[in-house]
Amino acid sequence: MRWTRKLQLVIPALLVITACGAPESPQAQNAPTTVPDKPSKPVELNVLDVAGNLQLTQGMIDEFVKANPDFVSKVNYTKATAPDMPGKLKAEQNSGTSQTHLVLTGTDGLSSVIEQKLVYELLPGFSAKLPDLEKTYLPPAWEMQKLAQGQGVAVTYYPAGPLLEYDPAKVPTAPTSPAELLEWAKAHPGKFQYARPANSGPGRTFLMGLPYLLGDSDPKDPEKGWDKTWAYLKELGQYVDNYPGGTTDVMKNLANGTSWMVASTTGWDINPRVLGSVPEGMKIATFKGFHWVTDAHYAVVPKGVSDDVLAANLALIKFMLDPKQQAKAYDKGYFYPGPAVKDVTLKMAPQESQDAIAKFGRAEYDKLIEDNPKETSLPAAQQVKAFQRWDREIGKK
Repeated sequence: MRWTRKLQLVIPALLVITACGAPESPQAQNAPTTVPDKPSKPVELNVLDVAGNLQLTQGMIDEFVKANPDFVSKVNYTKATAPDMPGKLKAEQNSGTSQTHLVLTGTDGLSSVIEQKLVYELLPGFSAKLPDLEKTYLPPAWEMQKLAQGQGVAVTYYPAGPLLEYDPAKVPTAPTSPAELLEWAKAHPGKFQYARPANSGPGRTFLMGLPYLLGDSDPKDPEKGWDKTWAYLKELGQYVDNYPGGTTDVMKNLANGTSWMVASTTGWDINPRVLGSVPEGMKIATFKGFHWVTDAHYAVVPKGVSDDVLAANLALIKFMLDPKQQAKAYDKGYFYPGPAVKDVTLKMAPQESQDAIAKFGRAEYDKLIEDNPKETSLPAAQQVKAFQRWDREIGKK
């Protein structure tokens, strides 16, 4: 009788628990199947930039807010590093308060949020609220869009590198191959530098460009296809004093003479010289037979945001892909060229951008972009593995 009575008490309790179910974690949530065309009231957007993207797109966002006060009342901008961003989103979502509404990220942060399932899948579910992306994008930008796996939308694009940037007063003749770079680094220990790839566009471009130059078996497989690349980086590392946490420090070291040569990209070559943080007279060199590793910035929407915020984000992203807005991406050369969509010329850019690139751009870039193969960055899972192995085997010192 006692057991019967206990079961009579326990079974209803279990039924209640089963009916209610455990609360769904934000990481498990799917995007809403429908959202309104516009918010029910203007929203205040919190935008997090982990890629330096606001330098290219803040003008687009500010213009959207000005033109659409019924969508967005105010935008709050914050910045963080790509490695710190997933932890921030996860903490917010676990607490049930998604305070970050939109993230602007490069492929490094994109890889992390895809792997950890921290952002909504926007495509194909909301494709009707965006332009026809395949028809809108430049072909290499469309290839970069595929890397987002529907969980982000590319808003800027450039064929990044790998490039070498150097002080011609200290480096009369630049290396033209990885072997020559290794010999130069051996003869000038501590004078070549690149930043940690997980938080540096030039760093990861250098990392992902080497397999093509070294003839590795599979440039898209950092675990099994990069034997030559990992061996090369270990040998090169004997002559690299340290790996800064970001590209800004690398450029400071080039400017102050601590480094004589660094890994760079078109944007990191042009923009610091425009800003005066790197001397105007620095030169660039390319490796013979190199492949461009293309790069992009993406807009991603963290899980847990309201339907009104999601509606505002989708309208904003569509606005940012308009050719007139995309012309702002030329900026001061930070992501040169910058636009992700077709038929956006430098003549469409603000006069300030035209003047900066006329003075600090390089005539050879357009031909180099046209004449050399373009390869997408690694897909998300492979990129995470490449960064982890680099941190473990190369950057540990």
